[in-house]
Amino acid sequence: MSELVELVLDDAKDRMSKAVHHARTEFSSVRTGRAAPQLVERLTAEAYGVTMTVQELASISVPEARQLLISPHDPQNLEAIERAIRNSDLGLSPSNDGRTLRLNFPSLTEERRKEMVRLTRSMAEDGRIAIRNIRREARKELESGEKDKQISSDDLDRAEKQLDQLTHSYEGNIDAALADKEAELLEV
Repeated sequence: MSELVELVLDDAKDRMSKAVHHARTEFSSVRTGRAAPQLVERLTAEAYGVTMTVQELASISVPEARQLLISPHDPQNLEAIERAIRNSDLGLSPSNDGRTLRLNFPSLTEERRKEMVRLTRSMAEDGRIAIRNIRREARKELESGEKDKQISSDDLDRAEKQLDQLTHSYEGNIDAALADKEAELLEV
């Protein structure tokens, strides 16, 4: 196998892996009936004159299955974090005791669960599209390599088959992550 083919396939594999990781990260931001720190970690709050994530401003713990405890490192940031949570699309109201914030997660209704499943399916499709776009770009590189006589047509055929296998493998990873998230969402 030529050096060009290896470079293209390695690059595609790396980028597809990142696409799967991104999709899983997106899935973790979808609220289930359980408390998960990932839901609030990436929310941004204004602190010290700059925008920072809640993860940078506070420690987040799960004292109970349906509750998050957010303890700011600096008590002055408590209101900024509370404002960020209220302004988010989580639909939660934090309770403020002056030192910490508590987020109580109510059980999801059947309708809300189905809406969340639709949202995660949409996220999964975005991940699959990203993987297919990576495949398309890699194919273009391989085909231009053949036109420039850097690789033979046989090498191109083998490389395209490997690229298709990679694509199916990484799409399968997204599908597996989606199935896990759907099971978690539909669990009562």
